[in-house]
Amino acid sequence: MSSARAEKAQTLDVWIAILVLGSLWGFSEVVLSSAIRAAGLPYRAAVLTGIGMGLMAVTISVHRKPWMLAGIALVAVLCKQLVVPVLHVSVMCKANSCIAVMLGGVILAGAVSLAGRRLHRGTVARIATGAAAALLSAVAFHFVGMRVAPCRYLLTFNRAGGLTAFVAAEGVPWAVSTGLLFPIGCWIGERLEAANLATGAAKPHVYHAASAAIIILCWVTSALAIAAGF
Repeated sequence: MSSARAEKAQTLDVWIAILVLGSLWGFSEVVLSSAIRAAGLPYRAAVLTGIGMGLMAVTISVHRKPWMLAGIALVAVLCKQLVVPVLHVSVMCKANSCIAVMLGGVILAGAVSLAGRRLHRGTVARIATGAAAALLSAVAFHFVGMRVAPCRYLLTFNRAGGLTAFVAAEGVPWAVSTGLLFPIGCWIGERLEAANLATGAAKPHVYHAASAAIIILCWVTSALAIAAGF
């Protein structure tokens, strides 16, 4: 394969990874979120945050391009915004959760950039990077969400000491969940790369077909779940 073709294939792999992982994160934000809520289980936001951060960790281990994390978060946000065409509601309907997702992607990208090569040298660095990004995301969300489209729950923290209370109630669980799942995501990415399954280098047709199937399944299932009021 010529260098030009190889570079084109690598670029395609990057965009496929963004679409696949973003779609999986969006699926979890729509379908899994509803399932957790219906089951009455605690720490729904923490679980979803950890899953999102873990999914982003997969691509960091393979492609090592922090900017991709913002792209993955954007795809997840677009998947969540399926409520607009499906239910004919305003984009502000899911504004709070979309802000949280986007902040998570951008802040994790910054944390990964700061960690640099240390991130790929040990589990402790991965735990610290993921947990710190999640905690900072909670702080940023408190300020941004409070000014954009604060929900009734978030407004309960609009008081003296509200930031501290919010970090204790949400930020710490987000950090714990991410501290657990971010290193796992890194490990999964490394295993996929070692098995030549992380990109289309070995079997491009199979890789592309499987990626397309995952993306379509995530979006169709999410749309159906939204339409069903799940």
